[in-house]
Amino acid sequence: MRAVFEHGAAAAVLIAVTAGGVTANAAMAAEKLAPADIQSTFFNGQPFTASTTSNLKFKMTFTPDGKTKRIPLGKGGRGEGTWKLSKDGFCTIWGGATIANCFTLVANGENKWSVMRGPTIQAIWTK
Repeated sequence: MRAVFEHGAAAAVLIAVTAGGVTANAAMAAEKLAPADIQSTFFNGQPFTASTTSNLKFKMTFTPDGKTKRIPLGKGGRGEGTWKLSKDGFCTIWGGATIANCFTLVANGENKWSVMRGPTIQAIWTK
């Protein structure tokens, strides 16, 4: 009888965790910024801070005419490039590159957003 109860309790925990995971994934998807919201929040000429996953920080500016630049706040290199909105987020081309990298932006706390390429965080933007 005890084995049946433990098995049943384990199944209940598994169901609760699985249901919680679905809820967390749904919430994360709901917090993804639409391209128009990315443009109005970040691509308006006002600077903001970007931090890489290795903790390099930059002052980023995306202007409404499709240009972007980054200035290091400490170590790191300056950069200039272009941006455009995509179906799910935005794409950038830096320096002399010819291939765009595309990202989505997901809310990650108050005045904090994760820049995502697929399931991987590429940077954190703060305002």
